[in-house]
Amino acid sequence: MRYSENILGTIGNTPLVKLNKITAEIKALVLAKVETFNPGNSVKDRMAVKMIEDAEADGRLLPGGTIIEGTSGNTGMGLALVAIIKGYKLICVISDKQSKEKMDILRAVGAKVVVCPTDVEPTDPRSYYSVSKRLASETPNSWYVNQYDNPSNAIAHYEQTGPEIWEQTEEKITHFVVGVGTGGTISGVAKYLKEKNPNIKIWGIDTYGSVFKKYHETGIFDENEIYSYITEGIGEDILPKNVDFSLIDGFTKVTDKDAAVYTRKIALEEGIFVGNSAGAAIKGLLQLKEHFKPEDVVVVLFHDSGSRYVGKMFNDDWMRERGFLEEEITKAEDVIKDHIDKPLIVVRTEELVSHAIERMRKYKISQIPVIDVTGFVGSVDEGDLFQWYVADKDVADKPIKDVMGEPFPIVKQGTSIEEVSKLFTRDNAAVLLELENGTHHIITKYDIIGSIK
Repeated sequence: MRYSENILGTIGNTPLVKLNKITAEIKALVLAKVETFNPGNSVKDRMAVKMIEDAEADGRLLPGGTIIEGTSGNTGMGLALVAIIKGYKLICVISDKQSKEKMDILRAVGAKVVVCPTDVEPTDPRSYYSVSKRLASETPNSWYVNQYDNPSNAIAHYEQTGPEIWEQTEEKITHFVVGVGTGGTISGVAKYLKEKNPNIKIWGIDTYGSVFKKYHETGIFDENEIYSYITEGIGEDILPKNVDFSLIDGFTKVTDKDAAVYTRKIALEEGIFVGNSAGAAIKGLLQLKEHFKPEDVVVVLFHDSGSRYVGKMFNDDWMRERGFLEEEITKAEDVIKDHIDKPLIVVRTEELVSHAIERMRKYKISQIPVIDVTGFVGSVDEGDLFQWYVADKDVADKPIKDVMGEPFPIVKQGTSIEEVSKLFTRDNAAVLLELENGTHHIITKYDIIGSIK
């Protein structure tokens, strides 16, 4: 009989898959190392086992102990599998930008999940780096993994991932492309491959908001490079010890939008359901196309599964809210489809200015149509109200009809966005859209600007 003693025996030996459609503009052979075939659905399973076994061997992790780690989710999943098999407790400290799916999966496999804010400095006591260290100091019989600086992380890929790629390509690999986060994957694989063939090129994929690319090129850790970003699993605002910059030939940066869009493209064009860092890796690969010759063999690593991003990159509403969904905005109704179900806020001619102000505050709007029994007869704009207030401090007690401006123009559904845009002038800040059911919706300058991709 052929079977594994436990789930840990199924880690590794993941397949190489030729990419076809999405990399059509690249003449070289492009192969994806699809790490979702690991039992925890990510490359992190490899180093999770290695880090725990090394900690057991030297006494850092004792029987019945608690494993504590700051993680984007995938390392936590790998650690959880090992913890289950070996009888350890696990606390995962995770930033709030990570997908809900990742958090739910960690809880499903028995981990306690502590969520920390993303937009804080690494040294801030609220950061997931700081919280992880604090919990490790406070928890009896615990071990802080610290995947960023733990050498076992890179060693796992030197011993496993690198040799697999070398053998699977029959020693023909010429380029390795991978997203860089903790640095373990790129450094471990790079060390092995360059020992076999120093001419193999190693390219790291970075994201805007991260420090890697500039540091590699200049040796400068530039804090001005650091800002919040959406892409998960790659980039850092620190320099992990596992990132061996001497082994990396270069970096290219990928935007949040491109990473998200190409994550979906991989699924649609190649039938491979993978995560956000894979989208970044493919877009980065395409940005590097001038480096590849027809005879080259390029391996790109896909870190994790798309199942962890179904509420984000694979959710149309989430993509649309961030302007990531590649939709053609051509008609008036296109710019307001995200909120077309909201009722039109109006004010009547006999109501007081104070009523209009109250509604503007409540609904966080800047323009309100004015109606009477005949229909739309005027408009109120916050800029006009301000001017009225400067001239007359008692304006709040006046009726709307005394201060209202001209009514907003009305357009039909199907009106082109170009025609709608022409109706915005210095004196007119909104347009009313007449819907098929006879109701109306307001289009503002903000809606037009928000539709720009």
